[in-house]
Amino acid sequence: MADNKFAAYICTGCGLGDVLNVAGLEKVAKTEGKMAVIKNHPFLCNAEGVKMIQDDIANEGVTHLCIAACSRRAKAEAFNFPTVAMSRANLREGVIWIVSEGSDHDEIRQEMAEDYVRMGCAEVKKMTLPGGNKKESSSKKILVVGGGMSGMTAAQSAADAGYDVVLVEKTGALGGFANQMWKRMPFNAPYAEAQATGAAELAAAISSNPKIKVYLNSTVAETAGAPGRFAVKIAQESGNVSEELCGAIVQASGFSTYDIAKLPELGGGQPNVVDQAGLEALAKAANGGPIKRADGKEVKSVVFVQCAGQRDDSGTHLPYCSGHCCGTSIKQATYFKDQNPAIDTVVMYQDLRVPGMGEDFYRSAQNKGVIFTKGKASKVTGGESCTVAFKDLILDEDTTAEADLVVLATGQVPNAGVDLDEWTATVTAAESGDEAAKAKKVELQNISVLNMNYRQGPDIPQLKYGFADSHFICFPYETRRTGIYAAGPMRRPMDMHQATEDAVGATLKAIQAAENAALGRAAHPRAWDLSFPKARLEGCTQCKRCTVECPFGAIDEDEKRFPLFNEERCRRCGTCMGACPVRVISFENYSCDSVGMQVKAVNVPDEDEEKPRILVLACENDAYPALDMAGMQRLTYSAYVRVIPVRCLGSVNTVWITDALGAGYDGVMMMGCQKGENYQCHFVKGSEMAYYRLSKIGDTLKGMGLEPERMQTYEIAITDGARVAKLINEYVEQLNALGPSPMKGFG
Repeated sequence: MADNKFAAYICTGCGLGDVLNVAGLEKVAKTEGKMAVIKNHPFLCNAEGVKMIQDDIANEGVTHLCIAACSRRAKAEAFNFPTVAMSRANLREGVIWIVSEGSDHDEIRQEMAEDYVRMGCAEVKKMTLPGGNKKESSSKKILVVGGGMSGMTAAQSAADAGYDVVLVEKTGALGGFANQMWKRMPFNAPYAEAQATGAAELAAAISSNPKIKVYLNSTVAETAGAPGRFAVKIAQESGNVSEELCGAIVQASGFSTYDIAKLPELGGGQPNVVDQAGLEALAKAANGGPIKRADGKEVKSVVFVQCAGQRDDSGTHLPYCSGHCCGTSIKQATYFKDQNPAIDTVVMYQDLRVPGMGEDFYRSAQNKGVIFTKGKASKVTGGESCTVAFKDLILDEDTTAEADLVVLATGQVPNAGVDLDEWTATVTAAESGDEAAKAKKVELQNISVLNMNYRQGPDIPQLKYGFADSHFICFPYETRRTGIYAAGPMRRPMDMHQATEDAVGATLKAIQAAENAALGRAAHPRAWDLSFPKARLEGCTQCKRCTVECPFGAIDEDEKRFPLFNEERCRRCGTCMGACPVRVISFENYSCDSVGMQVKAVNVPDEDEEKPRILVLACENDAYPALDMAGMQRLTYSAYVRVIPVRCLGSVNTVWITDALGAGYDGVMMMGCQKGENYQCHFVKGSEMAYYRLSKIGDTLKGMGLEPERMQTYEIAITDGARVAKLINEYVEQLNALGPSPMKGFG
């Protein structure tokens, strides 16, 4: 501490100097914050203000600074001082923009501002400058698993960006499902005709690219390490095992078509009933000529049955819509009409889903004579010709249709690897001696895509229906395994155009991960963060809560069962810190102490002052931006709240709550992201874990003689600016009804 020099800089611009007593804020920073340097400036974020701070860092030896100005989410580029530790006190969005104007509110506004200065000074005193986690052996090579259109596009995109690529394909040729296709849906104007797949051309370009090493007839035998140092063993058909050091991974393992044999009621298994993949094979064999059945008969009539084994709410088949199937049936219907307009071609649908330019393709097919009828098929019987029994949804009557060939739109099943819940249960049973479980474990290992040696299991987690973990709102392409990104139909159902676009996005994220790893920085969403977790092992009780609760598999255990951090896997959410009951885990710039000192820095009025204090712990990803939006919209909320942004609700240690309530705070509001199946938590399970921990705090509050209502949790979206202001005001009213905390005066 002797070599540290602390400074506070107070901005008077944006109206701050007009409504706040700046001299009073400076006094707080000096006498209570113990800042060695205190300065104000009319515009801290302009060139002159920034230079003033830079000069103090260079010439005055400032090592820690508190900037009291606008939200920490604003002016991040201006206030970028990488050589010092820094805190931000939010006086603009968090004070003057949310407190009612006028001299009647001068006192309460000033109290709020002074508290935030105290908090900012207290926070920075518990921070050290993050040094990053650079590894000298860091690799920027991109591993792509899967050689279909998604995988090839990912590999080509990475190579075009200047990165070396390793592409692993389990079959003997690149192209994947596209190799089975005659044509693809249109992706260029006028969106009227099916187009060539382009798979062969892309495969040739991949094979001749000097930056791309291709392994055919190969699988990933083991994935170890972390971003920047993934040690990957690649098993080849020859028996050889190659090793590659990679910086990030794109998994593009594709999909399988739903097994038509599971649909006997719709003719699955009959010779003249095929799925969409089967029809592609017939069309490719015809090569633009007449399409013939397996028995060699030329097809003169065809019925396409949509949603075959999809959108099934019985639990028997796929519950979801695969998205591409309507467009694919339109494409395949034009195969027949382009060859012979006289062929009777019917598409039977419940809902026809062709968004965007798909409407143009649909109209083109109509103009060619394709008949679209709204109906739901119930039975298909085979023979020389097929009979489709269906309910006409327009006329509301049961009827039949005859056809030489029936095509079932069966949908996509992701090839995402092993379901980790099944894996965990199987491994547990196998370890207990269950022979059937041992055999099942081997079976699961054979379907694993990445074969990771993570304690959480060999593949990336899965969300609904077996699709790879990747949240569509918060982090497309991201998985719970840092540095590993999902692309294409193994992530969600999609057509070829969507899959190739998806692959480009996943590749860019993989490149970002590799570059960040080389710089010692975190991954999404804290991609600028150079901190990483540290544990004071002498105080560790080996409870394993940190290893179990980490959403990203970033913590293993050493030979003595102490936590072992894989820093490059860490997203810096702080869930481990919140989980630790003895508070031995911290980050250089975020710790139990750094937040705890902010809690304690607030001036809590006595009971007779009738000024409650409410602590708001706000997730920095959604809740804190929502509070900023409330300020930007000039929505007033109670000036009795004191907001502390937290990286994630998962990082909240219950000691902060008990300390606050014990110090006389009247209430605590926890604001985090939506949890559960449709979670919006940027750290996946952070909100869920916080809710679980806090569900057990009731006994603690009871022991303190406090009502459970004094601690409340709320799910907040980033767009909830108006709602969050309303919630605060309503909560203050609730606390007023409860009365002051009985703990006032004991803190």
